[in-house]
Amino acid sequence: MKKVALVGAGVSKFGVRKASYRDLIWEAGKACFDSIPALKPKDLDGLVVGSVMPERTAFQSHISSLAAEALGIRPSALSARTEHMCASGTVGIRYAYAFIAAGLADLVMVLGVEKLNQPSGDEAILNMGTGVDREWEAAFGLTAPPCFALAAQRHMAAYGTTEEQLALVGVKNHTHAARNPNAHFNKGATLEQVLGSRMISSPLRLFMCSPITDGGAAVILASEDRARSLTDRPVWIRGTGQALDGFQLTSLHEDYAHWPALKRAADAAYRMAGITAADVDLAEVHDCFSIAEMIAYEELGFCKKGEAGAFAAAGRSDYGGDVVVNPRGGLIGCGHPLGATGVAQAAEVFAQLRAEAGPRQVPDAAIGLTHNNSGMGEHVVMIYGREPA
Repeated sequence: MKKVALVGAGVSKFGVRKASYRDLIWEAGKACFDSIPALKPKDLDGLVVGSVMPERTAFQSHISSLAAEALGIRPSALSARTEHMCASGTVGIRYAYAFIAAGLADLVMVLGVEKLNQPSGDEAILNMGTGVDREWEAAFGLTAPPCFALAAQRHMAAYGTTEEQLALVGVKNHTHAARNPNAHFNKGATLEQVLGSRMISSPLRLFMCSPITDGGAAVILASEDRARSLTDRPVWIRGTGQALDGFQLTSLHEDYAHWPALKRAADAAYRMAGITAADVDLAEVHDCFSIAEMIAYEELGFCKKGEAGAFAAAGRSDYGGDVVVNPRGGLIGCGHPLGATGVAQAAEVFAQLRAEAGPRQVPDAAIGLTHNNSGMGEHVVMIYGREPA
């Protein structure tokens, strides 16, 4: 297969935006093209758009064609939309990667975009219930917060994890987001603020949860020849993995504190990249809730099972620790515009591995990892490097 690299990236401002769905496409697309001035929209031969709920929130379908026209792209090799709930953006990157690696395309933009805060907050919460089994679980209250609360309760019962340890993930990610001008939240948070925030689903409090966010992000993938002709600092895709255990909560492993699909996806990505967890300098993981980040520490191999609470409390997932997790602020601090999240994670790794991340730069970053989950049972992992595998 051909080697594939990221050559450009851009992110819109995340938050509760007055901007329309099309505005967010324009913002993210322009930011991406601005990162590589030698490239014009007409040069691309492909576009993949990750978007979950445009039919309900933007009242628009046929999304890839809309975005292509808005950005002046005329795809000749690949045009597609990916919908895979929270992992939509990363699945879009995998599509583009596979097309380029197979020689079916040379230069593809992956765009993620979501306008979730429409037409009202109540409607947005109702819409989010479609990401789980609406008939058999969401209708009875098993939406995302209580599902992940069950995982947190199990982890606490099995390993002695504390509410304060859960809160420290929120403190870290809000602190990181304060250095990110595109983040939904920019004020940081103290431990007292996180522990004092409103209970959402015990033991998960408001500042341990990701907000409903509008935003867009874009990256451009290129074959090796095109990448080297466009930049002297490409960021290479070195490995990827994806695994599914189940959709309904009742179909998953009975111990919700274990996510074996994440371990399988990570192991596949590590093998492909030729690295181990110890080689990862920074990781953008799917902290939809603080417990999700903590279980990711364990399943990704950053610490042993049951040690995530102590790992967080010791600062081992922060600057100066073993691996810097969520330097842009994660989903908790940056926001979670579903289809844009995985693309924004890739954009952060792109900036970090090119030493362009400013005040949140991870020193000497050479290997970056991104992780998305769609519920607790499905996980996607990507590994990027300054050098190809």
